[in-house]
Order: sequence, then structure tokens, then C-alpha cells
Amino acid sequence: MLTDFPVCDTIQKRHSVRTFDARPLDRSTVGKLTAYAKDLHNPFDIPVTVHLLETGDASTKKMGTYGVIKGTKTFLGVTVPKGALSLEAVGYSFEQLVLYATHLGVGTCWLAATFDRKAFTGAMQVGDDEWMPVISPIGYPAEKRAISESLMRTSMKSNQRKDWSELFFDGDFQMPLSRGAAGDYAQPLEMLRLAPSATNAQPWRVLRRDGVFHFYAKAGEGKGEIDPPIIQRVDVGIGANHFCLTAWEQGISGTLKVMDAPAGTGAPENYRYLFTWTEEKA
Repeated sequence: MLTDFPVCDTIQKRHSVRTFDARPLDRSTVGKLTAYAKDLHNPFDIPVTVHLLETGDASTKKMGTYGVIKGTKTFLGVTVPKGALSLEAVGYSFEQLVLYATHLGVGTCWLAATFDRKAFTGAMQVGDDEWMPVISPIGYPAEKRAISESLMRTSMKSNQRKDWSELFFDGDFQMPLSRGAAGDYAQPLEMLRLAPSATNAQPWRVLRRDGVFHFYAKAGEGKGEIDPPIIQRVDVGIGANHFCLTAWEQGISGTLKVMDAPAGTGAPENYRYLFTWTEEKA
């Protein structure tokens, strides 16, 4: 899918917005967002449906975000059929819409926990066979952040990212992949590193081996978790979107596909293999 926006510049411009000014989005911008949402696709060919929600009318007045979001009553929600890689597909597709919104000057913020899930799922009529893992407010960013937002960003260390040596590996999980050794993939990996994630956990891990890049999700530590929880799988999809869009922008042809997990990598028990980037030679 052609992005129609500069990928790397937009990724670096994007930031979470929790404080909006009171202006409603103009209808032209809303129309562009909804049209773009209908054309979204992901490498897993899983249908992801985006819902536009206005919470100002009587039927939705109880929908809220526990005071986390201020100044807007307009939200995007997303649903997907339950299944393998469905959550990764949500992260991939919805992040592309978030980046497009950023390009249009629209503020967004991934929300996975700090909203009334029951009210939002009811408004979107989510079926028993569907997931609705995330929503995002949309609107024009306020010139000044609310004090509560500034405190939240500080507590979550929103502007900090893990070092390459913690995220990217070469051959096995004992050998970090350096920027220099990454070659043409240094920029796609850096844009992946900058991707947003819940509580800035950055659960993605990438192993380069035999010319391909294997993507893993790291489960949370200290909770006895083996399989990454829902939001961490969404986060890996977000990062994969950054990686793919950047690679394509640089003229590297390739795709994501599910393969057999590589053996003998020394992967920790709480690393779960998800999919692999393979380059397509001309």
C-alpha cells in the first residue's frame, strides 16, 4: 500500500497526544481519515475494521477515558476477528492510520487500558468472535499539554527507547546486531525502535539470520508469563509496520510471512516467534 506521506519524517514527528483543543475536526479531514481506513491492509490478509465514534450524543455520553484524554469527543476504534496474528494485524494496520493522521496534522494516542472498554465495545457492537484491543482519540493537539499529561509522560518515560543491543540480534540471541552491521536495514530497524508501545515496554525482538529478519514478542517479566499478552502482540504489529514502510520507502522489496521458528537461537523462554521478513530480489 502506498503511504502518500514521508514515512521516516512522519514516524519521528508522531507523538502521543492526550490534550486537545476544543475545535472539532473539519469534515474534509474526517473524510480523508475514513477513506484511508477503508483501504488499509496488512501482510497477514486479516480484515481490520476501523470505527469512527463521536461521544457527544446521548447514546454515547457515558463513554470515557477516566480523565486521561482532554478536549476531544472523537475517537477511532478497531475490531478484528479472533485468530492467529489478528492482534499483530491490528497493530500493523492501525499504526498506518495513525501515521497518516499525523501527516494530516491530527493528534492521536494509542489507548489499551485507560478507557471504558464495556461502553466502547457496546458502541462498536463488538461480536463474541472479535477483539477490540485499542482505541485512539483524534483531534487537533492543544498548544500546551495538561499537567496530568506531562506527569504521565514523565512517569512512563515516553521519550526514552531501549538501546539496539537490547532489541536486535545477529545469528543468535547472544550476539547483538550493531547499526553498522545492519547495512541497508539500519534505518528500518531504527524506525522500529522508535515505535510506540504500551507503557513504553518495547516488547519486539528481531533476529537477523541467513539474510532474513525474524520477529519475536517478549512477554512481560516477573509475572510467570510465557505467551505475550494481547497488547504486547499489538505492539509488535506496530513496530513491524514501521519496519516495512521504511524498508519500502528505501526501495527494499520484501514481505512478512510466517515460517518455522529458527532452531538453536538461544531464545529465552518468554520470547515467542511471530513472523519473518524476507527480501524479494528483483
